[in-house]
Amino acid sequence: MANDKPLSQEEIDQLTKGGAVAEATAAQEAQTQVAGDGGPQKAQFSDLAKPAVPGKANSIDLIMDVPMDVTIELGRTMMSIKDILALGSGSIIELDKLAGDPVDILVNNKLIANGEVVVIEDNFGVRITNIVSQEQRADGLT
Repeated sequence: MANDKPLSQEEIDQLTKGGAVAEATAAQEAQTQVAGDGGPQKAQFSDLAKPAVPGKANSIDLIMDVPMDVTIELGRTMMSIKDILALGSGSIIELDKLAGDPVDILVNNKLIANGEVVVIEDNFGVRITNIVSQEQRADGLT
């Protein structure tokens, strides 16, 4: 149909009678759809900013239970295959960071913070000392 408004009872009665008025209206609509105004028309899209369920799309509560991988990286190094094959119990691997240097905190393999290693009873932990800024995170993507 040419418009989206519902038909009135009178229009429904005319269409169900199958009279000349209904046929003429259908022919006019078909001709309007085919002919148009002859030129290109701007596409109409719905606004994506409007949530389907008001108040829910902007709520962070929807993703609060999504699990994410958190990795604490002490340091890195490059080793040849020969050196890796020579590793055994008691071997020491030298890392690119010094003792006392901040460790990297990664979420889904993206650096988000730095911290220092702490011991809590018998477990290791990390105290966050610096949150990486959005600019630094963007620089890390390139």
